[in-house]
Amino acid sequence: MNKVVTNLVSKNYYIIVFLLMIFMTVGLFVENPLFGQGSINYYFHIVFVILISICLLIYPKYRSSVLRWMIVLIATLLFYTLFLSYPDTGSTILLIYLIPAISILFFDKRLFYFSIILNPFLLIGTIGYIMYRGKENIFPYLMNDIVGNMAIFFGSQAVLFFIFYFTAERINKLQLYYEQIKHTERLKTTGELAAAVAHEIRNPLTVVKGYLQLYEQDITVDHSLMQSLPLLIEELENAEQVINQLLSLSQPAKNVKTESIDLQTAIYSVAELLQSYGLLNKNKIEVMVETESYIEINKMELHQLLINIVKNAIEASNVGGIISITAGKTKGNHLEIRVTDKGIGMSEEELEQLGNPFYSLKSKGTGLGVMICHNIVKKYNGSIHYTSRKGNGTTVSIRFPSKMDNNRLS
Repeated sequence: MNKVVTNLVSKNYYIIVFLLMIFMTVGLFVENPLFGQGSINYYFHIVFVILISICLLIYPKYRSSVLRWMIVLIATLLFYTLFLSYPDTGSTILLIYLIPAISILFFDKRLFYFSIILNPFLLIGTIGYIMYRGKENIFPYLMNDIVGNMAIFFGSQAVLFFIFYFTAERINKLQLYYEQIKHTERLKTTGELAAAVAHEIRNPLTVVKGYLQLYEQDITVDHSLMQSLPLLIEELENAEQVINQLLSLSQPAKNVKTESIDLQTAIYSVAELLQSYGLLNKNKIEVMVETESYIEINKMELHQLLINIVKNAIEASNVGGIISITAGKTKGNHLEIRVTDKGIGMSEEELEQLGNPFYSLKSKGTGLGVMICHNIVKKYNGSIHYTSRKGNGTTVSIRFPSKMDNNRLS
């Protein structure tokens, strides 16, 4: 379906471009006062028509920013060439008024702002050139009421600016809304999958785990088998943990008890817990947390959030790398936790996918841990942001509203 729509849009685009090329060609040869006169302006007219035709034809295949800039710049040169070359055609000034509208078609903000700033300078420079050369009588429709024409020009630019600004705002809101709908659909699909599968898997796993624990206590079991039982039980517990994560997505906890948590104590506790895990690859965890930092949150959920983020930082780090955890107050009565590693980092495409169910950069990852972290942060009106570059590590910034500890004030 998407391919059919893309082909239809491409077909319509080329129809419009070919019609535009026909009109420009007709303008070159049919009743053109400069045709056959050997005028340099006429040759410029031909060159710019050819260049913009080529750019428009290849644009669908090479949708680059450079090509967009070339189209707008060549169109600008073409319109000013028409204005100066055919003074008897008063309507050419309307093309100059509409130059910023070309960049609106591409919805390129930088290109639009560049063209709408450049255009007044070009027009003022053109008027100065006409006056310097003493050609006011050739452009009477412009020079006889220069103040009125400039007022119309700046008014048209203002109208184009507001059209672009409000259209861009609307598109941004629609894009955000679309992303939220996609995310909601992913959550819904994940929840339905969890509800349908998790319970059915959990029950047999519990039975198998129970029997393995009984065999572990049975002295008649073969010694070699006895050595394998703890590993089997550990793997079952890992499977149970994944199922619990699925269930937490499909059945979010209600009426969770919150309390005022000292962030310094919580972070040091997690760092101490994961310090030995980091030492497996000679990673060191460094902590620097401001005192008197309190947030209102469920203790277990904060613990789960911090463990997931710090554990991911350790696993992404190179051997001997340092994981830095900092926390403190920010402007606007917020607390910020920053976890930084100097590991493999992530590309922009990978960052965009973080938090989606079943997307993970780990070979055996499920992506549910990061998704649950996002849900916890959102639940407590917080925000989470990733800063990363491939090969230069990652910084995870988590913000929560701060909470003055009532016990501390009493």
